[in-house]
Amino acid sequence: MNNTHKELDIIARMRGEVMGRKEPTGENLFLVWGYPTVAVFVLEFAALMFLHKHWYVWLWIGIPLMGAPLMMYFQRKDYARMGHRSLESNIALQLWLYIGGASALLGFTTGVTNTYPVCYNFIQGLLIGLGAYLTGVISRFRSMTVCGIIASIMAFACLFIQDDLWPWQFLVTVMTTVVALIIPGHQLKNYLKNYEF
Repeated sequence: MNNTHKELDIIARMRGEVMGRKEPTGENLFLVWGYPTVAVFVLEFAALMFLHKHWYVWLWIGIPLMGAPLMMYFQRKDYARMGHRSLESNIALQLWLYIGGASALLGFTTGVTNTYPVCYNFIQGLLIGLGAYLTGVISRFRSMTVCGIIASIMAFACLFIQDDLWPWQFLVTVMTTVVALIIPGHQLKNYLKNYEF
């Protein structure tokens, strides 16, 4: 009987160690995408408001050019540290790849069809908020879920900022990105500093 308890204790301890280490962190991914997004939208706003340049429509290309290599770097680093990816990590990665592809297609089509001022910032903010919300649900990180909901609601402000005021939509998208990506990204990073793998 005593041997059985020792064996069960060893199994429970080993399972606890494995469960504690199973999650790749991905702690930098929200920040890797958040800061380039903010920088590009501020540049778009400045190019349109102060320089009156219409090439601003194509600045969004800078987001994947900055974010994708950094994301791949951190994903490889995470994979090398853990030796695997969890199901949750794979689902979140696929979700953000889809959102990134949809954002790129949105930027291209609204730029070509000259509908950028009407819907781009609203849909972009909604995608970012939805992505943060779903990532929060997948990872069970409540703060991320709440920030995603708030960001999605904020995106609707773009629908009210139209006509001559539409360039200010860029700043709404900046605030949406800060709420959905940067704030939860820093919260996750701080949380994981105190959590031992």
